[in-house]
Amino acid sequence: MNLPTRVRLRWRNLSPATRLALGLACGLGAGAVLAIAVAVQLVRSELPRLDALTNYQPLQPLRIETADGVEIAQFGPERRHFTPIGQIPRLLQDAVLAVEDSRFRSHRGIDWKGVARALFKAATGGRLEGASTITQQVARNFYLSNRRTPERKFKEVLLSVEIERTLSKDQILELYLNQIYLGQRAYGFAAASEIYFGKPMSALSVAETAMLAGLPQNPAWANPVTHAERARQRQLIVLRRMLDTGVITDSQWQAARGEKLALRSPLRAGLHAEHVAELVRRWMVERYGTEVYGRGLRVTTTLRAADQAAAWEALRRGVLAYDRRQPFGGPEDTEDLPPPSAPAAEIDRAIALALREHRDDEMLRLAIIVSASPSEVVAQLASGEQVRLTAGALHRVRAALQPRARRQLALQRGSVIRLVQAPAAEAGDRRDDARRGQPDWVIAQWPDVQAALVALDPTSGRLRAWVGGFDFATSHFDHVLRAQRQSGSAIKPLLYSAALEHGVMPDTVINDAELTLAGASGEGAWQPRNHDDRYDGPLTLREALARSKNTVSVRLIQLVGIQPTRAWLQRLGLDLQQQPDNLTLALGSGSVTPLRLAQAYAVYANGGWRVDPVLIDRITDARGQVVYQAGPAPTMTDDTRAIPARNAFVTGSLLAEVTRTGTAARARRELARDDLYGKTGTTNDAVDAWFAGYHPTVTTVVWMGHDTPTSLGERESGGGLALPIWIEYMRQALAGVPPSPSPLAPDGVQRAGGDWVYEEYADGSYVRQIGMHAAMPTPGALASTSAGHAPPPAPGGSAPAPSSP
Repeated sequence: MNLPTRVRLRWRNLSPATRLALGLACGLGAGAVLAIAVAVQLVRSELPRLDALTNYQPLQPLRIETADGVEIAQFGPERRHFTPIGQIPRLLQDAVLAVEDSRFRSHRGIDWKGVARALFKAATGGRLEGASTITQQVARNFYLSNRRTPERKFKEVLLSVEIERTLSKDQILELYLNQIYLGQRAYGFAAASEIYFGKPMSALSVAETAMLAGLPQNPAWANPVTHAERARQRQLIVLRRMLDTGVITDSQWQAARGEKLALRSPLRAGLHAEHVAELVRRWMVERYGTEVYGRGLRVTTTLRAADQAAAWEALRRGVLAYDRRQPFGGPEDTEDLPPPSAPAAEIDRAIALALREHRDDEMLRLAIIVSASPSEVVAQLASGEQVRLTAGALHRVRAALQPRARRQLALQRGSVIRLVQAPAAEAGDRRDDARRGQPDWVIAQWPDVQAALVALDPTSGRLRAWVGGFDFATSHFDHVLRAQRQSGSAIKPLLYSAALEHGVMPDTVINDAELTLAGASGEGAWQPRNHDDRYDGPLTLREALARSKNTVSVRLIQLVGIQPTRAWLQRLGLDLQQQPDNLTLALGSGSVTPLRLAQAYAVYANGGWRVDPVLIDRITDARGQVVYQAGPAPTMTDDTRAIPARNAFVTGSLLAEVTRTGTAARARRELARDDLYGKTGTTNDAVDAWFAGYHPTVTTVVWMGHDTPTSLGERESGGGLALPIWIEYMRQALAGVPPSPSPLAPDGVQRAGGDWVYEEYADGSYVRQIGMHAAMPTPGALASTSAGHAPPPAPGGSAPAPSSP
């Protein structure tokens, strides 16, 4: 090698020792470079392939949502909603980069300036800083452990360089923003935005964006749910970095610093459709296996969000209204609190600790009594607010506030109770006129009664609302689908419908008089009775249904025959195994689920066709590809017809009479509509309360009762319990729906004598009277459909007592 003359002269002038030292240094340097090169090659050969990044398939939960896109539930180990970089707000991207990696767009995976700064601060005794870039964090999150070792750091650097060579900056940032863990089981910023603030990323303010952008460094330490002050300090750091890097202006910075953030309350559970979510989850696992929890499948149900919310609200309000009429059972628990003279902070800590083991509820709010006297109760909610109860708000618990109240009943300092907001009139409001009519708090209790509501489109079977019980957390039992309960008078329209096919018309006169029927084999006697023990004598079929007369229903089944009646119920979708084989069928002693009864009533709403309930509309995968699509509604043909169109029409006119003048007249009055049809139902001793009814666009059934069949109360009925829930739900379901015109009479039916009649009976040859003489008409003598049937057997002596309207 020819060195310049000046260099050769300087080399000669060096001492032998210096020459040796320089030679060794050069050799060591060359050896080090060679060693690093060999290490790089060795480690690079061990680096994982980047398939997990280039073909990114994150674990995404199973999502269940309504037809209009409102989320019902997620199931899976991670809450994540993958969002392409183009749909992530630029403000959020820039906020994250400002605080995590401000030179992300310019470096090639390693920020050497950041590394130098961190090393300098560490060497000079400053605070140890991290210098990891976004790319390094992606490498670590996808491929490496969090152990701080030289080997891991070396691999991280090499992986980062390789990632930068393979992916674009936007691709790297997209991976980071979707993969990073942000606390509360949230992975990625889309999930975190929903979990912490209950809104999509596009709706975040500058202050909210900064709060989220501060989480990646340490989501446990700066979690705003569990460590509000730490999260606030971290947010301020992010806002300062956003200002310093030009992401926001000075005015935005000032406004964001002063903005008070409202985190999503844990009580804001979103749309309540837990029973539906569980039903769909089980169906998905049965169909696709447990991998559904990570594949990002999205199930779109037929439910409507507004309908579902209204159904849940109406059912809960109805159950609580019933429970307010029941005796107060005492506090849920009693906790020891510091004396009133203790510091307020100590009392607050004790209250928080005492209520920690009790579950709060967004309607039945958890509270603890701070002070109690016969005239005033002060309680503190689990959320910290204090409520003062006086006057009428204490009427229900007067006995529990007396000095000598039983220990299990007594309300005192430390008693754990429930409070519910009720209209001021229900709370016994005695405030000044300026505040009168505002919602007020009353002491409540967790009800032990259950209820269910189901609503569906009668033409397609698509379910619009489904509430399987009062509270899913306390009972997973789905009363819509699984509760086989006696139907009471709610089944009577179906029986009247059967009678129409046997020559009985709306103008037929039936004797509403006491009956005494011999028991089977001469054992005992059965006397079916009306619920109020009143007997009105001759009534038309129309009047009898409106007044829900039990004796008339018995006479009708005597005429039609038990087996033809049961066969008719089967055509309407009822399970014959749940229907008795005797005359008690007339009083609704058979069992039915709310869903089955809704199917049956839908037949009358749609003109006589069978409908199968549809809950799942479609399923899409993580890429949005449809993997399942429910078929279109079946064409209404003779093959799908359940009953004749004229039967559905005439039965509908009878149900309209019930809502016009009968036991459900309250529905028309409160909703101010004439296009409503339905029937109340109450079983023996008011064990079950029903209302089943429809508008031409929606069929809805409501049930209330105890899981262990016991009486709801001597004065309770379907009209007083289930009907109000039905009305409140239908108020929302029919909002904006114009009045439906009166249905046109189908072929085979006409007006005669002031009422509807099948055309073959227009000459008056239908059954004109039933039960007006000692001898009953012989089944089969009046209509060909009943020919050949023998008189029904007498019922056994174990028949139930009368059903109520």
